[in-house]
Amino acid sequence: MTGYGDSEGQLNGVTYVVEIRTVNNRYFKASIRLPDSMAFLGDDIEKLLRRNISRGTVNYVLRLKNVSVNVLFDIDEVALQAYMERLSRIASSADMKCPIDVGGLLNLPGVIRPTSPDEEVAGQVKEMVLRITQEAIEKLKQMRAAEGTALEADLKKHCRAIEEALSQIRARGVTVVQGYAKRLKKRVDELLDGTELKLDEETLAREVAIFADRSDISEEIARLDSHLQQLLQSCQGRASAGCQAGRRLDFISQEMLREANTIASKATDIEIIRCVVDIKCQIDRIKEQVQNVE
Repeated sequence: MTGYGDSEGQLNGVTYVVEIRTVNNRYFKASIRLPDSMAFLGDDIEKLLRRNISRGTVNYVLRLKNVSVNVLFDIDEVALQAYMERLSRIASSADMKCPIDVGGLLNLPGVIRPTSPDEEVAGQVKEMVLRITQEAIEKLKQMRAAEGTALEADLKKHCRAIEEALSQIRARGVTVVQGYAKRLKKRVDELLDGTELKLDEETLAREVAIFADRSDISEEIARLDSHLQQLLQSCQGRASAGCQAGRRLDFISQEMLREANTIASKATDIEIIRCVVDIKCQIDRIKEQVQNVE
């Protein structure tokens, strides 16, 4: 689910700003951007994000404002002096006259090093950053909750459409066997017209019973209706404790599609097949939407 949350706090004159954005993803995926001097916070931040967000691509950014240069990085003067002496020696031996660009030397390996706060300061920074991170997460949850309300309304709309189609299938299923018996009797009567042969009523009844058993979809309808009610209960927050709603809804929608396919394979009536096509269209829309549900 998409969302955004931010927060900031101050410590020792430095302002720490946290921004969190999430976009849809079936799984949890975190992208955490920290200043080099704050790299030691990476694991703790990811654990905090995982405890609060189970699905989605999470983009986390920590920025520092009003920070002095000494807090961000340190210059290894010994390494810099060694570079300068070696370059001067090379220039003298080759009789080269060119100024040494100190700015360029800063890009050499080992000259610039990110500073790491001492243990006491690191503990204070960690406590403060995790606190404002939690505040940003709460704002993020509020935005995601608003989106969740809209998703719930949309899912319920698709469920109502499926319920209506199921009602039509139930009503139609009662008349399908009767219609088959009439058509079969009429066809046999036409074939035997002008002959002395007569249709055995017991044989006709047996053929109709075989057709009724082969095309019986009452169990599939019952299971599909049960899955539909479970989906509605999950949307309303009555899913079993500890189960992520998004994954539960994803599984239920797959089972609904399975039952709809079975009904379609058994059905011989055009109207029932048309209703099944409508149901499968609604289920596909549900499957798309539940990918966005946490």
